[in-house]
Amino acid sequence: MSFIEYGDTIKDGDTAIVFLGHESMFPVKVQHGTVTQTKYGVIRHSTDLIGKKYGSKVTCSKGGWVFILHPTPELWTMNLPHRTQILYSTDISIITMMLELKPGSIVCESGTGSGSLSHALIRTVAPTGHLYTVEFHQQRAEKAREEFREHGVDHLVTVTNQDVCKNGFGVSNTADAVFLDIPSPWEAIGHAKSALKAEGGRICSFSPCIEQVQRTCLAMEEYGFTEINTLEILLRVYNVRTISLQIPDLGKAAEDNSGTGFDSSNPSNQGSPGANLQQGTVQFKSGVPLREMVGHTGYLTFATKS
Repeated sequence: MSFIEYGDTIKDGDTAIVFLGHESMFPVKVQHGTVTQTKYGVIRHSTDLIGKKYGSKVTCSKGGWVFILHPTPELWTMNLPHRTQILYSTDISIITMMLELKPGSIVCESGTGSGSLSHALIRTVAPTGHLYTVEFHQQRAEKAREEFREHGVDHLVTVTNQDVCKNGFGVSNTADAVFLDIPSPWEAIGHAKSALKAEGGRICSFSPCIEQVQRTCLAMEEYGFTEINTLEILLRVYNVRTISLQIPDLGKAAEDNSGTGFDSSNPSNQGSPGANLQQGTVQFKSGVPLREMVGHTGYLTFATKS
């Protein structure tokens, strides 16, 4: 099993996603002899999972059923164990586009955190690119190495446990892009410039506070970066639902229909305005924004090495 290559069948040791519904899913490590409890009953890995195809509908012990999905970076972002605050698909999508990443790109990242963005970066640069990710916290770095190995992507990523503001990324004049998600990104701008290729490399810094953005932009200008631009991405979700509204009484409409020989019992007239007039209401689809929406997550500052 690999997060960058699809496998048909579930194997012992795989990481799979148990899908109970759009708002209810969780990851599970498939192991021979192990069972997983769900609200629909028990899933026995040996008989219910191993050897079955990904996407299969599995019946649990209480008669309910779930789907077993192949993991992807998007599904992992929704289900990973949180060791830190993570980036979600809304910000990840604009990061990968604005950093101009593609298969074969070399990327430096700090910090690794829970690995949400890391998995998306690896999938984007595979199969010939590489991710150099730096994590200050030793336990988080070790856990990230373990997850990358279990997910079959460890050959595409190098995890380093050090302070990027003091020691940099461990590479020079190599990276096509650098991503910073640390408390004081302005202290790492010099190391980011050293890690980037000779010219044209892109950098992105994620910061939740505008004061951090201001200091980072000043540091970018000091080190000669150009095309400095800060974005904030907000996701607004709409509910599509059917609404019934009463047709207004316009007076002569019914009389005009009767005068022209309108017959509501005729099937050919069922879709006409006259048919709705007889019913008194009309139904149509409407998109309504949610009463609450996800607000500010962070500012994304992009720049180019001159």
